[in-house]
Amino acid sequence: MIYSVSGTISVKHPNYVVVETQGIGYQIFISLHTYSQLEGLKQVKMLTHLIIKEDGHHLYGFLTEEERQLFILLISVNGVGPNTARLILSSLDPSGIKSAINLKDDAVFRKIKGVGPKTAQRIIIDLFDKLGKDLNVGTSHPVQSGNQVKSEAISALLALGFNRNAIDQAFKLIPEASQSDVAIEVLIKLALKKLS
Repeated sequence: MIYSVSGTISVKHPNYVVVETQGIGYQIFISLHTYSQLEGLKQVKMLTHLIIKEDGHHLYGFLTEEERQLFILLISVNGVGPNTARLILSSLDPSGIKSAINLKDDAVFRKIKGVGPKTAQRIIIDLFDKLGKDLNVGTSHPVQSGNQVKSEAISALLALGFNRNAIDQAFKLIPEASQSDVAIEVLIKLALKKLS
């Protein structure tokens, strides 16, 4: 198991980063929550979780142990794969996920693409006892230039499996999409709400 990867960020995208270490570049899939914390970082230590499937080895990365543990817990739920877990972690910060589970609010999870009513209930039933009332608060919102933010947000949503026409329609309903000071994770979260 690859526990962590430390090195230089050579590629940074809302869905993944490439971390170069000792001549090897590791593509590490990330959530928007992790992406928002990478602003301004050149060197990084990514905590990782390796998933081996027939179609390849996929490395998922996190900057905090809290997010990694939530990812591991989420993929332990029947019906929640790594991409759905990453989408959940992109739509909600760790404290929001814990709060929804603690309050048994399955509607929060049903709003996320790929999470139906049964899966939402399963997440709460399976994880309620494991998480209990462990709640932590805190998010960050770095800023990039408007056009770059919008294009990266569209790229991230396409990579998550959304249709380009649906994405364009969603952005027409988001006033913040034309603002130059909106953070990418804020824009993607707003779009995810419109697309759900």
